[in-house]
Amino acid sequence: MSIKKSLSVFLLLSLAMSGAVLYLSLDKSSWEIFGKADRGKLALSLVMVVVVWLLDAAKLMVLTLAAGERISYTLSLELVWINFFGAAITPMQSGGGPFQMYVMYKNKIGVGKTVAITFVRTILTLLILGFSIPLSLLVRQDLPNIGWGMKGFIIYIIALVMIGWLCFVLSLVRPRVIKRWFGVIIMLLKRLGLLKAYRVTRLIRRACREIDAYNQNLWAFMTTGRNYFLLAILAALLQMIVYLSVMPCLLWAVGIRVAYLDCIIMQALFLFMLYFIPTPGGSGAAEGGAALVFSMFAPWSVAGMLGVGWRFITEYTGIVLGTIVVVKLIGWSLMNQIMAKGGEGGSHTEADGGGDN
Repeated sequence: MSIKKSLSVFLLLSLAMSGAVLYLSLDKSSWEIFGKADRGKLALSLVMVVVVWLLDAAKLMVLTLAAGERISYTLSLELVWINFFGAAITPMQSGGGPFQMYVMYKNKIGVGKTVAITFVRTILTLLILGFSIPLSLLVRQDLPNIGWGMKGFIIYIIALVMIGWLCFVLSLVRPRVIKRWFGVIIMLLKRLGLLKAYRVTRLIRRACREIDAYNQNLWAFMTTGRNYFLLAILAALLQMIVYLSVMPCLLWAVGIRVAYLDCIIMQALFLFMLYFIPTPGGSGAAEGGAALVFSMFAPWSVAGMLGVGWRFITEYTGIVLGTIVVVKLIGWSLMNQIMAKGGEGGSHTEADGGGDN
């Protein structure tokens, strides 16, 4: 699917679901509640979103320094918005990485380093987001009954985080294991008829080269770039804290008292779910799901508009800015080529989001 078609699907699903949510939720009491909303807290929510962008840009910039390279803070901020755009037009929010890597490569950063930088940026976000769930549950043991289905999903997320951490450690200390796994997957795809024989050797060789380059650069993060890497972890922590604070701030703005940690848990679960939605950028499910999350803390007549508003300020603003930056730095035709190469086994790093947030 071309970039323009993917963007059209994203907009269509997002607008349709947003319209449906607002139509089904708004009533006379909604306008009365929003008319009395605290303008200061609403403005603070917008400021938080800007701070999230700035922290994300700082994280990307110091990761680049950890890899022995340098980019300007302005370019780093543009890369953050590019990621919003890429995530919005691809299933499971996976398309931001190829665009980011292309722009970094054009700024004279080697492919192996761009892979390591974008991968580590993403894994930091996912690990912090994943660990926030069990940590919050330990602190907030009196969370209202969330049902066995949700408890099972929490266990599933914790398992995914542990698997992700295991893969990260193995890629650092046992890259040969990762190569073997990749080889097994390639051969399985061949036996299933999903991959032609003439492509097998080329894919395995290319993967081994990329894994070696990634491993070398990852070790650089841990050794010569250790201090910058620690700064990146700090920036990622602060970024996630600020991002997850937007939802309770919106609830407080309309006079709804809510426990901060309850919001953290439900947001983390929801954001993880979005990574497995096959529509571009999780569109449709994201808008409806956001309204459902808000409905756990607010009346439905308020939750609908809050959910759509939260989605707008945390994601759509970044996507709009990302679209402008992508057109300026890359262009439509080249974007299609980058996405095509990414789909053929090119470097594909993101599942962070919007959502990454």
